[in-house]
Amino acid sequence: MSNKSANSGLSSAVNQTGKTVLPARLLKLIQDQQERSEILISTIQLVIVSVFTLLYVLSPKTFTQDVDFAPVPWVLGLYFGFSLIRLRLALQRKLPDWMLYLSAVVDIALLLGLIWSFHLQYEQPPSFYLKAPTLLYLFIFIAIRALHFDPRFVIATGVSAAVGWSLMVAYVLLSDPADMMITRNYIEYMTSNSVLIGAEFDKVISILMVTGVLGLALHRARKLLIESVIEGSAARDLSRFVPQEVAQKVIQSEEGATTGKGEVNECTILFTDIEGFTSISEDLAPEQLIEALNRYFTLISGPISEFGGVISQFQGDAVLATFNMPKADADHASNAVRAAREIQNVLEGVEFGDGIPFNTRVGINTGNVVGGLVGSGDRVAYTVHGEHVNLTARLEQLNKDYGTRIIVSESTISRIPEGLFDFSELDEVSVRGLNRPVRIYTLK
Repeated sequence: MSNKSANSGLSSAVNQTGKTVLPARLLKLIQDQQERSEILISTIQLVIVSVFTLLYVLSPKTFTQDVDFAPVPWVLGLYFGFSLIRLRLALQRKLPDWMLYLSAVVDIALLLGLIWSFHLQYEQPPSFYLKAPTLLYLFIFIAIRALHFDPRFVIATGVSAAVGWSLMVAYVLLSDPADMMITRNYIEYMTSNSVLIGAEFDKVISILMVTGVLGLALHRARKLLIESVIEGSAARDLSRFVPQEVAQKVIQSEEGATTGKGEVNECTILFTDIEGFTSISEDLAPEQLIEALNRYFTLISGPISEFGGVISQFQGDAVLATFNMPKADADHASNAVRAAREIQNVLEGVEFGDGIPFNTRVGINTGNVVGGLVGSGDRVAYTVHGEHVNLTARLEQLNKDYGTRIIVSESTISRIPEGLFDFSELDEVSVRGLNRPVRIYTLK
């Protein structure tokens, strides 16, 4: 589908909702969904013509064997070839709007051509084909256009079907002006090749009514599709600023992003900081510093996510991550230690900027914290608070005093199965802000 045609159709839909035109990235998302739908539509059409062919091959032939020309196989062959071409173009994403309109007309024309050929195949008057149950496939062709979520193509298919069937009826009536075979007797209509005008009128009206109902339903469904794309995009954007689990809760909640409501739970906090970052930032140009930090955050975010942690904050060069909040994790203490160990592994030998290594210090602690959205007005952020968060930051800083890279509190070790890691006790220290000493360990 060409971008120009797709965007024009989408923009009109957006205007009907009373909203401004969507940005290009959201238009691209909707266009991608529609292109996927065309692949599905083309596949269904190919299945339909395959069913037609199979039924024709398996069904007994009641016509005489001396028929010079059997049109049904030819029509089926053309229909099958066109369906293959359409599927190929759909897979290549090369179906512009004009091709979709043409496809709607050609699909109906080929199906009606198949129905029309029945009277030749079976050596009957043209009125014979008006009673073919294959007419019901017209409604299927109209219905599958709804998968595109654009009423224009449903209407194009439905109008083509109604006009096409009207022409089929007209051909029957005009093929032999001396004997139009018109009857008003329903029994005679059902038991002969006679034509009941009211019955054919009902068929055309039914086609138009089904088309109208589907078109109206799609007009409303299209608004829901656009709103769904907007909400999905907003959720993805929101998850870049708050944890994905929090973003999902915000989307599903009645209040939305409301501040002042916190969740208290036990979790393991992991705090990281780059050793000597102040001097490093002086040695790097601003552009290099931002590039180096982004690369660094990408590297250490991997192990945190891998072991079930959620990054709550980026504070300069520091990272605050939590395990078991807001994402539940029964093994949060062990996973935090695994993440810390893997962070050191992924940074081993890596250089940033002009060959500068980022030596990272990690503090790990476990305890009850409160987590939630904080802020004012339209600006909110997710964070965790409590004395255990502050203690974790203090533990990270103690690495400078003990020449270590990872310090773990006793409360975390007490929740880890014995023998799972090899810890070495460092000291029992008094931490500013706490009225009790804390026993600390490092990972060998």
